[in-house]
Amino acid sequence: MTQHVDLNADMGESFGPWTMGDDAALLDIVSSANIACGFHAGDPDVMAQTMQQAVAKGVGIGAHPGFADLKGFGRRKLPLPHDEVANAVAYQLGAAQAIAKRAGGRVRHLKLHGALSNMASVDHALARACYQAALEVDPDIIIMVLAATAMEEVTRELGCNWAGEIFADRAYNDDATLVDRSLPRAMLHDAETAAPRILEMLKAGAIVAENGRHIPCQIDTICLHGDTPGAVALARGLRDHLTTAGVQIAQF
Repeated sequence: MTQHVDLNADMGESFGPWTMGDDAALLDIVSSANIACGFHAGDPDVMAQTMQQAVAKGVGIGAHPGFADLKGFGRRKLPLPHDEVANAVAYQLGAAQAIAKRAGGRVRHLKLHGALSNMASVDHALARACYQAALEVDPDIIIMVLAATAMEEVTRELGCNWAGEIFADRAYNDDATLVDRSLPRAMLHDAETAAPRILEMLKAGAIVAENGRHIPCQIDTICLHGDTPGAVALARGLRDHLTTAGVQIAQF
C-alpha cells in the first residue's frame, strides 16, 4: 500500500466580495493547493491572499487554469481551438507564477480545472496542447493528471514530471473518468463514505469504479473540492482516517 500521499484541494475561487469555500481551514489540512488563476474563478487579490496563506502554512502551490467562463465556473465545455486553449493555459500559469513570487513562494504544479480537465482526460491532442504550453513556460513543473486517463498517457509521452490524482469526493466510471456532475450519484459528501473508499484504492493501487472495476494506477495525490458543502469536514475526516491507518500526508 502507498505509505505516503499528497492531499490537494482546489481553492482561491472567490471573486471580489463573493466567497467560495473556506480556504483558510482547508490549508490547515491539505498539503497542496490548486489555486484559480482568474479565468474560471479568482482574481489577483484572491490569488495573492490564498498564496500568502499557503506559503505561511507550508502548503505547495499549484496553478489551476480553466476556461474563461466565470458565469459557468469553468464547468461548461467550450469547443475552442487548441492554440487558443494553450495560450490561455500559459497566460494563467504566468499570472500564478508572478503572484506566487510576490507571496514568497513558487508554483510547483499545474492542474487543469473543470470542463477543460474533463475534456483533456479523453482528448490526447487537447491534453498535449495544454501540457506543452505549461512546459514551455516551466520545463520542471509537475503536471497533475487524472490517473489512468489520456492525461497520464500524454505526460508519459512528454517525459515530464507528473503526479497521478484520484478524487475523494467523486464517483468514477469504469474508464477512470469522473461520473458527470449532473447525475445524482456523482458526488460523495461525507468522510464516512469517502475515507474507507480512498483507503481501499490506496491499498489496491487502483481506482475503484462505481461498478466495482479496479483500474490499476499510480496514486500520488488525492483531491477534495473546496467548493462543495462540508468540504472541510470531509477533508479533516479523510486525513484522520488515512493517518490512523498509517498513511503519511506529504507533498508529492
